[in-house]
Amino acid sequence: MNKRYSGFIVAAILIILVIFSVVTYNGLVKKEEKVKLQWSEMQNAYQRRIDLIPNLVNVVKGQTDFEKTTLEKITAARAKAAAINYSATEFSPEKLKLNEDAQNELAGATNNLIAVIEKYPTLTGTEAFRGLQTQLEGTERRIKFARKDFNEAVAVYNSAARSFPTSIVAGLLGFKSKEGFQSETGTDKATEIKF
Repeated sequence: MNKRYSGFIVAAILIILVIFSVVTYNGLVKKEEKVKLQWSEMQNAYQRRIDLIPNLVNVVKGQTDFEKTTLEKITAARAKAAAINYSATEFSPEKLKLNEDAQNELAGATNNLIAVIEKYPTLTGTEAFRGLQTQLEGTERRIKFARKDFNEAVAVYNSAARSFPTSIVAGLLGFKSKEGFQSETGTDKATEIKF
């Protein structure tokens, strides 16, 4: 009877361990999918910025005899930012940095364009320019919140994956810590387009 009782205890412990492993695995998958979703949202906000820039350039071209080098720089920065596109399953700290550098370069080139635009008061008064200005400002807010939401999702995932006893299941099943968005050294935020 003692062996039979011991067998039930071992079976119960194994069942509890299996249930714990399954629940933990599912929880980690859910948190990892949230990270991927937030990554996609951040990419969506960046794509919106990339899509609006040509409209801004065309409005400026149509209204003024504009400086060619300024437009060339913004076009090149936009092309570079648009070329960096990968899914949430492919992101890594290196790719995240490459993406952020390209987006910061695009924002910087757009800021230079806006600074030059200030020389043309008739342009800033046009309805097309004001509409684009409003859309770009909204896009910058979206980017800011998308970065924040992405970092929060990464923090929740990392906290779960590194907490004991979940870390045992995470280690056995290949759930590794993830990197969030980080500003460049010496800055408290990435370049934003400012009007």
